[in-house]
Amino acid sequence: MTVTETPTSAPPRLTPMEWIGRYGTFIAFLALLLFNVVVTPNFLSWQTLNVNLTQVATIVIVATGMTLVIATGGIDLSVGSLMAISGAIAPMIFMGKLFPIDNMALAVALSFIVPIIIVMGFGWFNGFLVTHFSIQPIVATLVLFIAGRGIAQVATNGNLQVFKNDAFQFIGMGRILGIPAQVIIMIVVALAAYCLIRYSVVGRQIIAVGGNEKAARLTGIPVKRVKTFVYVISGALAALAGLIVVARNSSSDANLVGLGMELDAIAAVAVGGTLLTGGRANILGTLLGAFVIQLVRYTLLANGVPDAAALLVKAGLIVVAVFIQQRADKV
Repeated sequence: MTVTETPTSAPPRLTPMEWIGRYGTFIAFLALLLFNVVVTPNFLSWQTLNVNLTQVATIVIVATGMTLVIATGGIDLSVGSLMAISGAIAPMIFMGKLFPIDNMALAVALSFIVPIIIVMGFGWFNGFLVTHFSIQPIVATLVLFIAGRGIAQVATNGNLQVFKNDAFQFIGMGRILGIPAQVIIMIVVALAAYCLIRYSVVGRQIIAVGGNEKAARLTGIPVKRVKTFVYVISGALAALAGLIVVARNSSSDANLVGLGMELDAIAAVAVGGTLLTGGRANILGTLLGAFVIQLVRYTLLANGVPDAAALLVKAGLIVVAVFIQQRADKV
């Protein structure tokens, strides 16, 4: 007796638009690498690698929080201003401007802890406006986008804070086994967020809320709590990025810290494949998207193009990414 094998159906072939949506970010990354290897002098040097890694670290950290917010169908325009608040408060603590602390180790520890807690409070405020007053996220977070930088400027009287504190500045200038500390922090943050989305109940709730909020509420998911949670996490990561920036610069300028970071973060999320309408969170894509954003900036500057042009390019990348997402979803 012969056994007839049942033919297995071949996996469905991707349409060109679906293929671009899945692999486009990686292709763009490789294209930028190849272009710089051929055109940009000294691109393969350790110095260039160090510059790009340290610059992209804060983008990845902030964009990771932004990914979680966008996955719920929201957006956070306040991240740059929250970075400024965090960066303004930290030096004031270890320099004794807020209250005298004789123990420098304690002062440095509080310089990390206090700003993050305060900015998490501002993140909670964003979530509160969204969940309890049904304010559109873009409007709710616009409040702190405007007022947050003003808070940082008032706290410092608009003055530049210059400092030197090796213990505090380790996160921005230190190295562990030759790797910049901020790069290690970036990797830890991205991995933690990936595990959160991939393996935790909260991660599944985040995706469910963004996919269909009404259905998520009917199945018993605490929608308000989940939404508030992602804004708090976004605030915490923005605060962490702010600390890294001022530590790296050895100074804190409330006018400049985090300026334009919201655009970088949103661009990284969009280019990385996370739907801006919610229901999906591609953390690894965001990581790759952040590298694309950084390489675009570096490529333009290294080849004599003004930094203002990078803003246009990043805006264009967002438009193209959203267009590809929409076309791929319709297929």
